[in-house]
Amino acid sequence: MEGSASTHRGHGASPFHEYLLQGSVVDNSCDVLLNRLRGLCDNAENDYESFHDHELVFALRGSTTQNTQPVYFRVRHSLKAPNAPWHLRYVGLAEVGDKTRHTLVRTYVDVSASDNVVTFLNEMGFRLDYEYVIKGYFFHKGRMKVTVSKIFRMLQPNNVENLEPLSLSYLVELTVVAPAGQEQIQDDMKNFAEQLKPLVQLEKIDHRRITMM
Repeated sequence: MEGSASTHRGHGASPFHEYLLQGSVVDNSCDVLLNRLRGLCDNAENDYESFHDHELVFALRGSTTQNTQPVYFRVRHSLKAPNAPWHLRYVGLAEVGDKTRHTLVRTYVDVSASDNVVTFLNEMGFRLDYEYVIKGYFFHKGRMKVTVSKIFRMLQPNNVENLEPLSLSYLVELTVVAPAGQEQIQDDMKNFAEQLKPLVQLEKIDHRRITMM
């Protein structure tokens, strides 16, 4: 499903690490950023590659007497290519303790799935936590991937047409998915992120602090 932002060159069921930097760009600066990325990334002569996906986030929570963190699985499918495989994704908590790291690092598993994956998760005890539609563009620079995404709130459950933008900006993410231990990737990501300034400031963001706010 090359047209979907959830594609990561099929890693099977083995856990990988995702190296991640994030930032945002306001709507009226998005075109300038896209042109910059087109010049910096591979296949610059081609038009922007786009995606239009529906993502559902499922949670498995313990009993009220257990002080355990929920387990989250993410299900994404393309609205541009309805016949393409769905994707089931697990993303672990970011490892933010090491301040010498240039990026966030988290466990990552992404597998293709059939369209009955939602039924499977419900039977396993998972329940839908939230869902959204995400549209945007993606670029590759070697094994680095950049996505520029607009996130939309769904005003009615299961209705991917009745949408409202979540903000007046685009989410920008620079990622690499690779086997554990390839720490040198972070230097390449940092150097690439420097080339996008001052249009966007890509940083490692502690999502746990955002959750507590």
